[in-house]
Amino acid sequence: MIRYHRLHATGRTAMSRVPLLIILLAVVVVASPLSAAAQSRREMQMMADIRIVQEQNQQLQIALAQLSEALTAINGRFDEQATASRKGFADQKLTVDQLAGDLRVVRERVDETNVRISSLSQEVEGLRVSIPQYAPAPPTDPLSGLPISPGPTSGTDTAPGDLTPQPPAPSPGIGVSPQRLFDTAQADYMAGQWALCVTGFDYYLRTFPKSELAGHAQFLIGECLTSEGKFAEAVDAYNRTITTYPRAERTPDAYYKRGLALERQNEIDRARESYEGVIRAFPDSTAARLSKQSLDRLSRSRPPLVLE
Repeated sequence: MIRYHRLHATGRTAMSRVPLLIILLAVVVVASPLSAAAQSRREMQMMADIRIVQEQNQQLQIALAQLSEALTAINGRFDEQATASRKGFADQKLTVDQLAGDLRVVRERVDETNVRISSLSQEVEGLRVSIPQYAPAPPTDPLSGLPISPGPTSGTDTAPGDLTPQPPAPSPGIGVSPQRLFDTAQADYMAGQWALCVTGFDYYLRTFPKSELAGHAQFLIGECLTSEGKFAEAVDAYNRTITTYPRAERTPDAYYKRGLALERQNEIDRARESYEGVIRAFPDSTAARLSKQSLDRLSRSRPPLVLE
């Protein structure tokens, strides 16, 4: 009896669980399509997002390719412009170099022309000075063809037909160039012909007083006179060099040599002034250095002052 009740209770419990299982199965059956549909929608959305990303990637690659082509074209243009600029600079440099060379040639030719013009002007001046000024020819005797002397000029009686000899007028060589005249006088100086040297340079200065070698010629006159022992005249010659040609090449030497000539005449104070003058006027010259040595020598040789 008890067993029967147990079985009856168990059967009733089992019967009560059956609807619950059916409900659970129904929920599972209904929920399964819903979850599948949701999962399918997510997958579709993901696929759509992937396609969008792929399309954007393709567009980005196309844009990058276009940008790369544009950069390549720009670089090509830059290279062409750089090449053209280098070529233009090279052509301009070549043109400038050619112009500089032509200008240098023109300048050299202008200098040569100026030298030639100066030489020709000196030649013309030399011709003008050296051509003697001849007096008008005296009247001649129609019978003998001999010149007739002029009448008396100082009260002396002279026959109208007397003939007087005409002394030849001294005249230099016609057409002698300045350089040749200077070289001739300098050759006399080198040979120790002091009198001829002075005469030659003096004539050179009277003929070409404005030549480039005039200061040198005046200085060499002083040198010739010094070599002859004519120190007073040499001082005068050096003075003319200093005063007439203050910027000549040998002017500093004229100061120094004048001081030496004054020393030979025992004019120590004037010699000092001459040495000091070249030191002030031409401090960087060799004559200034020699003048300093001469001043030191004079200071050492000066007798001491005796105090009483």
